[in-house]
Amino acid sequence: MDHSNMDHSSSGEIPDGLMDAENPTYPVDSKALIKDGHMAGMKGAEATIVGAYDTVAYIVSYTPEDGGERVENHKWIIHEEFPDAGEEPLQPGTEIETDADHMSGMDGAAVEIVSGEETTVYMIDYTPTDGSEKVENHKWVTEEELEAIE
Repeated sequence: MDHSNMDHSSSGEIPDGLMDAENPTYPVDSKALIKDGHMAGMKGAEATIVGAYDTVAYIVSYTPEDGGERVENHKWIIHEEFPDAGEEPLQPGTEIETDADHMSGMDGAAVEIVSGEETTVYMIDYTPTDGSEKVENHKWVTEEELEAIE
């Protein structure tokens, strides 16, 4: 999966309606190891937890609004990044517009839900293991992608 058009850092602004996790495994300001990075340089990097939120995280496929090639199985867009989603989790095969802006051409794109899981998602800061620039307020990693630092 090519994430070269991904805006790895963000302002740290969170979507309306997103609620802080009540008892996250990795509390804000704690450190964790990224064990399953979905982009180059993530796996093995140390993350600082900036935010922890309970939501549904989705894997989606979509064609960017700016005319780029179709993106398959993008991780992750969260439930609150679909303005018309309603309360219930979206089902695989659902097509819906997103206002997420993690990648070029994503905001306003119609995405297809591949899968979704109720989980805690984290906003993190990390320095990639490939030597590239520090990433701040990266959206999103799931609890399953992190592990405790020994």
